[in-house]
Amino acid sequence: MFNALLVTKDDDGKTSAAVTQMNLDQLPGGDVTVAVEYSTVNYKDGLCIGPGGGLVRNYPHIPGIDFAGTVEASDDPRYKAGDKVVLTGWRVGEAHWGGYAQKARVKADWLVPLPSGLDTRQAMAVGTAGFTAMLSVMALEDHGIKGGPILVTGAAGGVGSVATAILANLGHEVAGVTGRPETADYLTSLGATQIVAREEINETVKRPLEGETWGGCVDAVGGEMLARVLGQMQYGASVAAVGLAGGAGLPATVIPFLLRGVNLLGIDSVMQPYDNRLRAWERIARDLPMDKLEAMIQPAKLDDLPQLGRDILNGQVKGRVVVDVNA
Repeated sequence: MFNALLVTKDDDGKTSAAVTQMNLDQLPGGDVTVAVEYSTVNYKDGLCIGPGGGLVRNYPHIPGIDFAGTVEASDDPRYKAGDKVVLTGWRVGEAHWGGYAQKARVKADWLVPLPSGLDTRQAMAVGTAGFTAMLSVMALEDHGIKGGPILVTGAAGGVGSVATAILANLGHEVAGVTGRPETADYLTSLGATQIVAREEINETVKRPLEGETWGGCVDAVGGEMLARVLGQMQYGASVAAVGLAGGAGLPATVIPFLLRGVNLLGIDSVMQPYDNRLRAWERIARDLPMDKLEAMIQPAKLDDLPQLGRDILNGQVKGRVVVDVNA
């Protein structure tokens, strides 16, 4: 028997989430069974736990879009019992049961060996959000980061926090955008050298092009924020776009792309090829300062998840919530 946060739906379509005990034979099929140690709380998790069910494809369901733990059994020669592994993406926690349980069974192709220098708790302090942040930094590097500050929108959130810490550790000047003034000290502790109020981006004169301010951008918000940022980029600079919290629409023109050569780089963390995932995790172990990582962590347990799901949807979560599924 093991504990899991199970989301169920009644005949009226109402969902509810509660910690329950389950058997191994109830888990879905897969090559590798993992004794889960830690998971995290991401925006998608809030949607999956919430009353509308969000992204869940089937019920009953175990949410949790990422996890780290130890291989317990494997039918794949790449993994053996005792190996430490991490998983992000592949619709785990949405279409396939996820990390909010003490056991998980998944396809071997979805896993990555935990890189040297990270333990499972640290890996989930990074989690999908931090993995996405590193993919964004790598994309900016591949396209050439310009001089001057790099803008990070939604900087106090999961993606933004890790992106800020990584970029600062790599020696870049980082400007963190936040709508919560009380997070300024937190962002400064991560290495941000400039704090930008959300209103400064969203409420300035709205022209297709403004001054060439930013040498790059990790945008974790989307929508109007992304449209505004595009017109403020330096010539040839890139924006790595990862977020939909501000909406899926893009109320922008082609002018920043035609007249300033701005690159809009879409970052999808869900179905990354194995080599990219491994490279990103190895870069995380090397380039993310562990002291900064510790400052981001908010500990939680399975019983906390229904409330935390609501909190993250309401923008009340700062940094990285690390769920100890065995607590």
